[in-house]
Amino acid sequence: MIRLATLAATLAALTICATADAQTRLTIDRSSPIGTIEPEVYGQFLEHLGAQPYGSIWVGEDSDIPNTDGIRDDVFAALDALNIPVIRWPGGCYSDRYQWRDGIGERAVRTNAAWGGTVEPNTFGSHEFFNLAERLGAKTYLNINIGTGTPKEAADWLEYITATKGDRANERRANGRENPWTIDYLAIGNETWGCGGHVTADYYADTYALYASFAKTEGEQPARIISGSHDENIEYSDTILDHPYIASLAEGISVHVYSLPTGDWGAKGAATGFPEAEWISTIDRALRMEGVITDQVAMIEKHEDLSEDFGLYVDEWGTWYDPATEDTPALYQQNSMRDAVVAALNFNIFHTHAERVKMTNIAQMVNVLQAMILTDGAEMVLTPTYHAFEMYKPFQGATALPVSYDAGAYSHGDRSIPAISISAAETPDGNLIVGLVNADASASHSVDLGALGASGFEGRILTADEMDAHNTFSAPDTVMPEPFSVRSGNNGLIATLPPRSVVVLKAIE
Repeated sequence: MIRLATLAATLAALTICATADAQTRLTIDRSSPIGTIEPEVYGQFLEHLGAQPYGSIWVGEDSDIPNTDGIRDDVFAALDALNIPVIRWPGGCYSDRYQWRDGIGERAVRTNAAWGGTVEPNTFGSHEFFNLAERLGAKTYLNINIGTGTPKEAADWLEYITATKGDRANERRANGRENPWTIDYLAIGNETWGCGGHVTADYYADTYALYASFAKTEGEQPARIISGSHDENIEYSDTILDHPYIASLAEGISVHVYSLPTGDWGAKGAATGFPEAEWISTIDRALRMEGVITDQVAMIEKHEDLSEDFGLYVDEWGTWYDPATEDTPALYQQNSMRDAVVAALNFNIFHTHAERVKMTNIAQMVNVLQAMILTDGAEMVLTPTYHAFEMYKPFQGATALPVSYDAGAYSHGDRSIPAISISAAETPDGNLIVGLVNADASASHSVDLGALGASGFEGRILTADEMDAHNTFSAPDTVMPEPFSVRSGNNGLIATLPPRSVVVLKAIE
């Protein structure tokens, strides 16, 4: 009787799973590529605030924490493993207060008035940033100060960084760097509708044109990026692009998009211990990225004087939660399985717009907002978002391909959103790769891969038993990628995605 009861319970459980496990068939059009997924789509953002960069990336050469030239070795090794393509620095809101001379030679101790009035020792400055990027093999995205700076100060900084001759080059050499560095991307201003000055679009467009006219480097010129709108004021960017000289002075425009559980900047929601209502609301707000990019691209394309390769740069994106306590460092937040799902959903959206989205920069790299890494003294832990970035590395430089599937629905309360998200690409060596996300917090969803013609797939999965599962210094491996296997179905191979999961597959053809 006990065995029969156990069998009955097992059959009932299997029936429930079968009912919850919706299935869709995936097709991929390899004959109509969307475009190259620029590696810079997986870019990072390093701003001076809270516990970044001091203690997290930069500890100084005299620190007891193992380091190389002041950069802590454990954090560097973890970042290096991500194949980071580009880093944005020094901000953010901080950039429009940053005086570059404070961060070279004899360092000046200042107050970081942009973020809480903390002490800014300026021991991490131009030399430290460009040397870090160089060691990582990352391109550089420099944000110049147009808020409290001047065109001359900006021009002098660019000369100091890139010149091979003259007083600025000699000053750089005296400070320990013989050869110039390369500036790959140059942002002129930041959030000028907000912390960057609260100025009108017309005023900023004139200011941009002034600075861009004198923002020259020796050698190859960087791609110049306009500080554009956030996700709800597209008319700001539209007005800027009406400026008569902008088309000849810019290679792209930025947009900032953050995902808040509540959508309320006064009470954003918690990073952990949240209800399912805030799981689905966060995912829902992250999925707005699709509409934001679509609208931004349409806005760009109506300006016929812009070049065909004029780019959209999503140079701030990610989740933003309330601090856990009053003593929590500025913008420090825990990072859970929810964040990994948000990251992967954004990756899939960026891939579908590969022809226009030239770069994105998650906010931010270490200890700030949706970070890759958290540190506490000598301790370090990798976050679920880190693992999502690491799993999606094969998409860097691959060719995005159109996909077709039924996303199904995930509903909770009065919200209903697509349950699954899929993107596909072909790597330069001809391999087909597929990224799959199940955003459903409670049900599995299966994807029929039979139409892809592969003999098999190899891949990994990131998932967790709890919505807010996260890695801590005492339990650093709670959320980790594991091998993933597809199963044989009636019509071919089936990938069953458990709730709250991210999967990356490579086809065996």
